Amino acid sequence: MASEHAEVQVRPGVEGDLAALTDLYNHYVRETPITFDTAVFTPEERRPWLLSHPEDGPYRLKVAADANSQEILGYATSSPYRPKAAYSTSVEVTVYVAPHAAGRGIGTLLYTALFEALAGEDLHRAYAGIAQPNEASTRLHERFGFRHVGTYREVGRKFGRYWDVAWYEKGLPGSWGKGS
Repeated sequence: MASEHAEVQVRPGVEGDLAALTDLYNHYVRETPITFDTAVFTPEERRPWLLSHPEDGPYRLKVAADANSQEILGYATSSPYRPKAAYSTSVEVTVYVAPHAAGRGIGTLLYTALFEALAGEDLHRAYAGIAQPNEASTRLHERFGFRHVGTYREVGRKFGRYWDVAWYEKGLPGSWGKGS
């Protein structure tokens, strides 16, 4: 796998990635319960999302691209957990990997880069909601030190059925108070 990783570049997401990122996300909208969005997006509709993840600060977008072709293989983000001010030191993180790139360690590369980038930020906790079942995502988050804190039962309806979301949390190294 190390040789495959040499062929993958992880970098901040940029405006030129918008169409490919939208296509990747739309796959998950159309085909899976992993996101609870139910209608696909145009790149223009996704532009505010992209622009809300600058190269610095607590809300980041990391993209994994094939080093040769520059094809987008996946992305990871940190986003506001909730809009109220007291939540500002918490982020919600997520990772999406292109279906044909699954099992290559892309999610691990993306989260490694994302958490390294967040290390200097004034953040205390990262949260991740994982629609169930999703064994691969659960394993990825546990590998990064997330622990299960609870499950919202039947919280979302998609594809004619209800889905549970398991919530995970992780203390961040730059955390004020250093609790985990």
